Amino acid sequence: MKGASASSTIHAAFSYCVQQVRNYDYQHYLCLLELPPNMRKPAFALRAFNVETSRAMDIASDPRIGLMRLLWWQEAIDKIFADKLIEHPTAQALAYVVSEHKISKGWMKRSVEARINDARREVTDMPETIEEVERYAEDTVSTLLYTTLQAGGIRSTAADHAASHIGKASGLLLLLRSLPYHANRNRHFPYIPKDLAANRNLLDTQGGRSEIRMDSPEALSDVVFDMALVANAHLKKARQLAGTVPSEALPVLLPAVPAQVILDSLSRVQFNVFDPRLARGILGIPPLWFQLKLKWHSWRGKY
Repeated sequence: MKGASASSTIHAAFSYCVQQVRNYDYQHYLCLLELPPNMRKPAFALRAFNVETSRAMDIASDPRIGLMRLLWWQEAIDKIFADKLIEHPTAQALAYVVSEHKISKGWMKRSVEARINDARREVTDMPETIEEVERYAEDTVSTLLYTTLQAGGIRSTAADHAASHIGKASGLLLLLRSLPYHANRNRHFPYIPKDLAANRNLLDTQGGRSEIRMDSPEALSDVVFDMALVANAHLKKARQLAGTVPSEALPVLLPAVPAQVILDSLSRVQFNVFDPRLARGILGIPPLWFQLKLKWHSWRGKY
């Protein structure tokens, strides 16, 4: 009876993870459905962990509460790897995954610690360089792909290398999509680096503090274009590695498809992140067209 109860708890935990990803990260929910059945459970648990940590600050009424959530997850990772019970469905699913697969604790810790450091920044703080933003993208998105590859038992330097580039591209593009949200919430653009902003005369340094000017939509679009170029370069590098990536890793790298969709959608609106067309459908395109793109890449073994 006890075994049946434990099995029921684990089943409910994974169902919760699937629902969280479906509700809050739909484009990647569709990507995960293309994985082999034996990889879906760990992939959904890992992606749900990302949902929990990425939304922590956004759903908190007070930034201190959001930071507390992230610190709780930092501690939860230690407990999971110490085989300690945690009463949270995503944590329970992760604990099961960790017990069944060789997952790197370091990658998971690195992900949540990057978000903690980001949460501790002042609202007006800006990254100094685009490389700093790329590091944040790798720490929060590439690590998710690394652990998914590990959960599938895929050990490949080429796959990890491609995952690094795809994670950086995806992370950069998701940060660009979040700019209107942050502008409306705080009247700041926290992920635009100073170096690119200065190159486009978008940096206001009056009063001893650097801020992005809010009165120049053309210059803002130019900086978004510059960041999108960096993301595009990472996608190109990832695809150049395709011939050396083992076939079993290809479905894990499908998040390159939604990243490309964001790039294409930004290009159609001249890199104006405030264009309402970006909010239509899935990442700015009709849902059926997105699913067809994903299916085509999956069927062809592309990413």
